[in-house]
Amino acid sequence: MNKNFWKALGPGIIWAGAAIGVSHLVQSTRAGANFGFELVSVVLAANLLKYPFFEFGPRYAAASGENLVYGYFRLGKWAVWLFLAITLGTMFTIQAAVSSVTVGIISSLFPGTLSFPQWTILLFAVCIFILAIGRYKALDFIMKIFVVVLTLSTIIAVVAATTKGFHPNPEFARSFTWSTGDVAFMVALAGWMPSAIDISVWHSTWTLEKIKQTGYRPTVKETLLDFNIGYIGTTIMAVFFLALGAFAMYGSGVIFSQNGSVFATQFFKLYTSAIGQWSYVVIALAATATMFSTTLTIIDAYPRVLVPLTEIIIPPIQKKKADKYLNYIWWFILLFVAFLIMTSFSSEMKVLVDIATTLSFITAPVLGYLNYRAVTGKHIPPEHRPGKALKILSWTGLVVMSAFALYFIGTKIF
Repeated sequence: MNKNFWKALGPGIIWAGAAIGVSHLVQSTRAGANFGFELVSVVLAANLLKYPFFEFGPRYAAASGENLVYGYFRLGKWAVWLFLAITLGTMFTIQAAVSSVTVGIISSLFPGTLSFPQWTILLFAVCIFILAIGRYKALDFIMKIFVVVLTLSTIIAVVAATTKGFHPNPEFARSFTWSTGDVAFMVALAGWMPSAIDISVWHSTWTLEKIKQTGYRPTVKETLLDFNIGYIGTTIMAVFFLALGAFAMYGSGVIFSQNGSVFATQFFKLYTSAIGQWSYVVIALAATATMFSTTLTIIDAYPRVLVPLTEIIIPPIQKKKADKYLNYIWWFILLFVAFLIMTSFSSEMKVLVDIATTLSFITAPVLGYLNYRAVTGKHIPPEHRPGKALKILSWTGLVVMSAFALYFIGTKIF
């Protein structure tokens, strides 16, 4: 690892901060709480099969010098319109779901202080302030701190939970079945495991921003090392959160609330009862760092992607160099609509989460295919295109994800 690698380190950490969120804190924990360790294989399989499509984001940016939005444009304007439709169809629900969990956790830590809408406005205001003042540099710095905090606190919690042993109450312990409800949960779990494939596009923009910030253009090898550190870390963290759910909640007989703050309160109480009261601060730190980092990165990412999308679809805008104004416009649209969704579903957090993760699961094969086409295009130097093994894994992932998506849609229709 040469000294220049440290100049490349950052986008992969930001990616990890975006990925380690609802998929880990809520879905992985629920998997452990509902089925013990039975779904560990699903978590690992989802991370393996989706790996190429996330890796293609930084690979494309490092090899081409442009973000994946322009990679889609090279496929044809149809690909840009398709990606825009998927983005607009999912982003408001995703932002609302992630922010609802974040607000639920914060409000449970400070009960009786502010209402749900007030906490939401404060959360959005803090995120916008950080991004408007510091932009990528602030995001890069803050995410490194938050990822370290959530990693250390989660490891401490897992070690403490392990020492208590695995003692589920047989009366409440249950196994996974292929019933409609269990399959729906598995789909929701895999949908954001480790995250929605959309963030491969975000990663490509962060890679280019890092180059602007440092003035150093890393090699493809250095860029992928940065990505792999983040990716392997998110996989380990997913298993850790599942283990926490299994050790602290499996067989407890507790039915989790749909309300975000109530869910968070139950979440904290179960951990402290299983591990010890001392663990409250550790779990609270892990949960807050996990969700705030995800909320911050999502608020940063969507406008970053939507600005070039808008400029491609409406070319005159690009000539006016209105990037900054477009960024603020998309911020306002994103957060305003997310706020409306959040306040409408404030007592149904899990419904929002399941809708968002399921949408991501269904659209994953489409985005995965677009990424594959972009990174294997003729304008990518042959030495930087994915190798044979990665191509085989890509097609395997596309087939499996498509089959499960069609199966799930079929169960809902028939």
